[in-house]
Amino acid sequence: MMISELGHTTHSRHVENPYLGFLFRCYSDPKRALGVQALLEWAFRVEQAQLELPPLKDFVEEGFGFGLEYILMQRAALGCKVDGGQHKMGSYTHADAEVIAATVAGLPDSLGGIRMAISVAEMARAGMTPNWMPGAVPRCVPVDIKRNRHGDRAVSVVVGTERVLVSGKWRTIEVRACPVTWRPHPEQIISARRRYEDWWQVLDWVRDGLVAGRMLRDVEVSGVMPRFKPWFNRLGKHRPQKG
Repeated sequence: MMISELGHTTHSRHVENPYLGFLFRCYSDPKRALGVQALLEWAFRVEQAQLELPPLKDFVEEGFGFGLEYILMQRAALGCKVDGGQHKMGSYTHADAEVIAATVAGLPDSLGGIRMAISVAEMARAGMTPNWMPGAVPRCVPVDIKRNRHGDRAVSVVVGTERVLVSGKWRTIEVRACPVTWRPHPEQIISARRRYEDWWQVLDWVRDGLVAGRMLRDVEVSGVMPRFKPWFNRLGKHRPQKG
């Protein structure tokens, strides 16, 4: 009776409340399989699950990193969802969303620990993927440009002097050069893609943990993952860039 009533409500309000639509689909299609990124976005963006972080004192003095096994055993011992619904001011948070949040909170230090867990959660909450700077190509450009009515001109600086013979007289002239730089800098691109790889490794760890824990009740994790190193084509070579 409860399910049929919920389904009826969901059908008429699915546009207003994406959570009810999701829950209705879960009941109509038990154990709906979703990729780990979609699950994270559902848990943190739709369900507004919160990370249960340790007190600041414990984090500073002892470091952070509850093992996934510990989290799952505690949940199994309680026989219910991991506590955390208080963050929604009385609104219900799906138990599966709490399991997902607890799994992310248990991220080991080797994968970034608490800081990476917060970053992954906030990225999922915003529905974002790390910017790996697609299409970025380092280009050699002037450090500074001056603009006037005649157009743009690279700014040059004095780098030395030279003695030259001009009209039978020796004169000292300035030697000028235009300082250049790389934009975007190659290190900037490397750093952005390293952050993407770190994020991907976290999602892979979360997926494996959820599969091994078998604590999700209404959804399950599929094998779908974001592309690993999307800046490479299928042959393992860098994608050709325009420009």
